[in-house]
Amino acid sequence: MEILIISGLSGGGKSKTASFLEDMGFYIVDNMPAAMILKFAEFCAGGNGRYDRVALVYDVRTASSFTELFEVLDKLKAMEGVCRMLFLEASPESIIKRYKETRRRHPLRAGTDSLEAAVRQEREMMQPVRDRADFVIDTTRLSTAQLRGELLRLFGDAEERGGMSVNVTSFGFKYGLPLEADLVFDVRFMPNPFYIEELRHQTGLDQAVSDYVFSFQQTQDYLKRLKDLLAFSLPLYAEEGKTGLVIAVGCTGGHHRSVAVTHALAEFIRQQGYPVTENHRDMNRGG
Repeated sequence: MEILIISGLSGGGKSKTASFLEDMGFYIVDNMPAAMILKFAEFCAGGNGRYDRVALVYDVRTASSFTELFEVLDKLKAMEGVCRMLFLEASPESIIKRYKETRRRHPLRAGTDSLEAAVRQEREMMQPVRDRADFVIDTTRLSTAQLRGELLRLFGDAEERGGMSVNVTSFGFKYGLPLEADLVFDVRFMPNPFYIEELRHQTGLDQAVSDYVFSFQQTQDYLKRLKDLLAFSLPLYAEEGKTGLVIAVGCTGGHHRSVAVTHALAEFIRQQGYPVTENHRDMNRGG
């Protein structure tokens, strides 16, 4: 069992972090008092694998004393499984700006003279928790996508840590664009095997059709430029935190040219180290 305690400063990004971790398969419990954490962990341990990954959000609103939290942490770390704590923070200026934008009330605002004083007081109050954290993420300059990418790096499973997955699909323009496509490439300018009698009823996965499509210099030049574009842009998409990219390649009917080019692109992307799914939406459509 894996237990992750999410703590940090109000406005530091705990809510977004919890949402991303939930997408990654964690069971999320918000604002759990320290006194309940140990019993909840024991409950999860007897859950027959249902609660293998649990993230508990703990912040200043549930804290009467951090001593109890630290005692619980020590006991959890002694249990079978993994227990770690993540601390989210940001600069005072960023936190103040976020509270002004959302018009939410800081949890310590009632006992202080100003929002700035509340932010400063919480930072001092939470320092002992920060000191005990296994991971500290400063979200001051992180975009939402970059925060997601950092969480994937720290807590993603083997497949998620492997990086962005890519789906390459062929399609026929006569049947419409794939709505989920991030990038669309049109290969209708290539010579069409449909007009070759012996190739008409084959597909781009057949060697004879593939050989025909790639026998033209314009096809080879176009594919080279596509590969250069993807070799440049795929790492940038992954760096931005994108976890899945859909590339669509279209010709008229989705039987020949787009299928051959999609197959070649999928193999190239696989060689670049990305998990790849290859689909041919319209290859068997229309007879």
